Amino acid sequence: MNTTPSAVPSAHSVPALNFNTLGLMFVSGFFATIAFDLWGQVLSPALGFATLSPHGLARSLLGSLGLPASDFAGYFVHFYLVGLIGYPVGWMFIFAPLWQRVVGGTHWLLPAAIYGFGLWVFAIGGITTVAGLPFFLGFSGITWVALVGHVLYGIVLVACLELIARRTSG
Repeated sequence: MNTTPSAVPSAHSVPALNFNTLGLMFVSGFFATIAFDLWGQVLSPALGFATLSPHGLARSLLGSLGLPASDFAGYFVHFYLVGLIGYPVGWMFIFAPLWQRVVGGTHWLLPAAIYGFGLWVFAIGGITTVAGLPFFLGFSGITWVALVGHVLYGIVLVACLELIARRTSG
C-alpha cells in the first residue's frame, strides 16, 4: 500500500510497518470492537437473543494454556490483543492482500463480510475448541449472535479503513 492505505490494497501488497499503519489498526479496531460489543452485549440481549462474553472466551483460552485467566486478562486479550491488533493485522496484512491477488478489485463490503465470517469460524469454531469448550459452542444461540457480531466487526473495521483512506487521499 502507498502512504494512503486502502482497505483492499490495489497492488498485491501489504501496508508499510509504520506508525500510520499502527494508528489505522487501532482506530479501525477500536470502532469495530465497540460495534461488536454493542451488538453482543447490549442490542442482542435487548432483542431477546444471547449475550456475548468474549472476555470469557479469552479467559477460557488463557486458562487452558496455563496462563493467568483473570477478568482483566480476558478483557485485555479481547479488546487490545484481538480487537485492536490481531483482527486488524489479519485484514491488513493477510486477507486483503490475498483477496486482491485472487479475486481482484471489488467493493470493500463483500470481502469485509467474508473476513468477518472467517473470524467467526476462527473464534467460535477454533478458539473455543482449543479453550476446551464445545465445538461452535454446541451451535447454541450464542453461536449465531457471535456470527452476526464477527461479520459486523469485519464490516465496521473495513468501513473505518475506507473512510480514513478517502479522507486522507483527497
